[in-house]
Amino acid sequence: MPGRIGRFDGFGVAEARRDWSNAVMAIELDNPAFSDALVILGAAGIVIPAFARFRISPVIGFILVGVLVGPAGLGTLTDRFPWLYYVTISDRESIAPFAEFGIVLLLFSIGLELSFRRLWAMRRLVFGIGFAELAGSAALIGVALHLMGQGWSGAAGLGLALALSSTALVLPLVGTTSAVGRSAFGMLLFEDLALVPIIFVLGALAPTAGDGGWSGIGGVALRGGLTVVGMYVGGRIVLPRLFAQAARTKSPELFLAASLLVVIIASVATTAAGLSPIVGALLAGLLIAETEYHSEVEVITAPFKGLALGVFLITVGMDLDLRSIVANWPALLLAVAGVVAVKAVVTFLLLRIGQARLGTAAETGLLMGSPSETTLIVLATAAQAQLILPSTAAFWQTVTSIGLTITPLLAKAGRIVARRLEAPSLEPAATDVEAQPGTILIGFGRVGRMVADMLAAHGQPYLAVEADIDVVSQARSANYPVLFGDVVRGELVERLRLAEARALVLTMDDPVLTVRLAQRMRSLSPTLPIIARARDAAHAAELYRAGVTDAVPETLESSLQLSEAVLVDLGVAMGPVIASIHEKRDELRQLIRREASLEREPRLRRVRKSQLAG
Repeated sequence: MPGRIGRFDGFGVAEARRDWSNAVMAIELDNPAFSDALVILGAAGIVIPAFARFRISPVIGFILVGVLVGPAGLGTLTDRFPWLYYVTISDRESIAPFAEFGIVLLLFSIGLELSFRRLWAMRRLVFGIGFAELAGSAALIGVALHLMGQGWSGAAGLGLALALSSTALVLPLVGTTSAVGRSAFGMLLFEDLALVPIIFVLGALAPTAGDGGWSGIGGVALRGGLTVVGMYVGGRIVLPRLFAQAARTKSPELFLAASLLVVIIASVATTAAGLSPIVGALLAGLLIAETEYHSEVEVITAPFKGLALGVFLITVGMDLDLRSIVANWPALLLAVAGVVAVKAVVTFLLLRIGQARLGTAAETGLLMGSPSETTLIVLATAAQAQLILPSTAAFWQTVTSIGLTITPLLAKAGRIVARRLEAPSLEPAATDVEAQPGTILIGFGRVGRMVADMLAAHGQPYLAVEADIDVVSQARSANYPVLFGDVVRGELVERLRLAEARALVLTMDDPVLTVRLAQRMRSLSPTLPIIARARDAAHAAELYRAGVTDAVPETLESSLQLSEAVLVDLGVAMGPVIASIHEKRDELRQLIRREASLEREPRLRRVRKSQLAG
């Protein structure tokens, strides 16, 4: 044996390496953290593309994965089927820090989209409607629970906890640029700022607490204010220099490291001051947004935000015990419906008082109706302060998890309700629809508006159709003739009177819907000129096969415009350049049509052959 240890022949080294690698592999696979990481990465690789394919929010997919692979799902069967250990998550607490980091990165990315000027402009929404929404919802929920037998202090704690709404779910669903997104963001921002004071208030309401809880709130306010001011001053001085140095290295890894370092330091600073770490992340995003590096930072941190947010959603699903839900479904259903109804009504009324549109107020109200991930923190604090019983906290934790799960459904319901409420006020007058429609534009985004402007410049009548309420409202306020509606509905297509139209223009940025709509419109009107926006040459060929008259590929047009700019800048006369561009465009268009017809011919022959055979 000693002689063998001393040998360095090829067989001995190879055998030692093989034994070592097998030992390492066994250790890694038996490590719960390693196994859980593989499950999470596998879930991300399956959920995101699969749910995107069916145009469903990945939020629901991640939550369902959490239900399936969590301790209350397949995890209960690992004793009987040991192989399930490798496709389940055994320890929720081990992935909780990554979920919290996902929320931090989400607030950081939101800060990147804002600016201090825009935040100051939203002060009335944040500190006015935001405060009223939180206080009003908490008061109504608390009073209702007190009337049902809960003590006043416990009812106050539950009211404050359930009045919070989910920043992590709401903002990814609506963004921060639309009317609904701005309204929701203002209220959510106030809730995030109020989280730590709420925790201190609950500590002050504890039976064993003295005056220390109330004095602690003052101390947190002072320390938090000084920390925010210090971060603002220091960030304006340090951040431009830090990112400039990182940019000079031309290393994406160093740029990413600098971005994450800023987020971590800001979150640690606000946590040390007694504030929430998400406040520090938001402030870090705001500071970087004032620099010229904000776009690069936003792009380079996006994958980490998406993956960490997916981990958070998986933990939400892991909190759902389906057997417990089935056993107590009447009480849980009543509790979820009551919380959503109270918060939706309060939000709706406050936004209407603030002069928000009817549809915006209704959609925002439903979107803000469910509880928040921070509700779980406040419930744990209330239970620790002995304001509520552990069983009561467990019940409302289940309610919160269910509420988080149905948030995407509430968002979709809100959009449907908003469309129905806004439709009468956003439709053009009957004379506009009954008059000669001229050209019909389907979609009124950036491309649709440009086409409308060119038609108007040449005195050509047109009517646009758009399904986005906010886009329609803005267009109508600018005196564009835009009809609110969804072209998927058959009754709307009948109102457009395609047989009398001079042309149909499809400008939507949805390749699948564009092809389907082109096929449908061609079947309804065989001679109508149909001009469609195409993503590339392959999409254009597919549109030609669907029956469009002309398809305009965006990639080819941008290439032609770039070629034109290069030639003109090189000193070539404008006339020959324009002529050559037109020739090249016609050549490419004929080539795409020829390819589309060649692919279509074998299909037609097969159809004719099958018809003859039949």
